[in-house]
Amino acid sequence: MDKLTKYRQLVQQILQEYSEQKPANGNIEVETIFDTQRDHYQIVHVGWEGQEWIHSCIIHIDIKCEKIWLQWNGTEDDIAENLVAVGVPKEDIVLGFQSPFMRKFTEYAVG
Repeated sequence: MDKLTKYRQLVQQILQEYSEQKPANGNIEVETIFDTQRDHYQIVHVGWEGQEWIHSCIIHIDIKCEKIWLQWNGTEDDIAENLVAVGVPKEDIVLGFQSPFMRKFTEYAVG
């Protein structure tokens, strides 16, 4: 299996697990958005909590240039470490939500 195919499967697997965690309050749907042609992957919460409309991206991951870019992580979990645990090398993970300057101080790829 080539690297890109493997990364697509791992990202989808991890996000599918997160999508099974339903919010405790409100009438909130958890949507998985997998754009496998352009390699954009998200978990989004949509619905109502009382009188408040909820539309929030919880996790956003892209795959670019054979690297996994964590664009947003609204969970308490370390998704980068989850990826490492399933075999993704740290040099193939980019913390996109951090500035390019700050990325060089992490254990992960700069870009």
